[in-house]
Amino acid sequence: MKKQHHSFVYRNGLSIVFLSILLIFLIAQAYTGWLQFNKELEEKGMQEIAFGPYLSSPHFLEATFENWESEFLQMGMYVILTVMLRQWGSAESKPLDKKEPVDREPKPGKDAPWPVNKGGWWLKIYKHSLSLAFFFLFIISFTLHFIGSRGTYNLDQVAQNQPPATALEYIGNSKFWFESFQNWQSEFLAVAAIIILSIFLRQWGSPESKPVDAPHSETGK
Repeated sequence: MKKQHHSFVYRNGLSIVFLSILLIFLIAQAYTGWLQFNKELEEKGMQEIAFGPYLSSPHFLEATFENWESEFLQMGMYVILTVMLRQWGSAESKPLDKKEPVDREPKPGKDAPWPVNKGGWWLKIYKHSLSLAFFFLFIISFTLHFIGSRGTYNLDQVAQNQPPATALEYIGNSKFWFESFQNWQSEFLAVAAIIILSIFLRQWGSPESKPVDAPHSETGK
């Protein structure tokens, strides 16, 4: 059978659309956040800033990375927990009683990724590279959220003629952890929702759903 040659857009349509939506919403967030931040600065009797400098301001860092950290934490935990745990009837779970292709030990081959052919530590790391990448991105986002959150907190402190908080002091601040927990809980709610709803509901044509005529008891896609 002759192999079909698809266009770049067809082969990468899902990532292109999601990255485009991300860019649109990120620009919209940056612009509206800039307006809001300047309003807050004006209320504090402080000088407004231009749009360019706003992109490296604590306000933008805090607003952006407190959300990104929760996304990466959610996906990292999801990747890890679906290795060990099962959910009866869910399209997001592996079957209850049988192994899947993802459970087999990797074998070298001409089409295998180079770490598989290399073996050793390269293979050991590569076997867990997806979860490692998500947790690495979580740590980066968590750190940038902390920097931004502390920066906005210290702006308020200066406006009230109070001493700014050091990094060590701010790590125990309830404001920072409230920002984190309110996003973390919502992400795990979303994951729980798709795990449970995929037991009983279907979406024709989606790889995140079981076939429309599949029984509720069928576990896995």
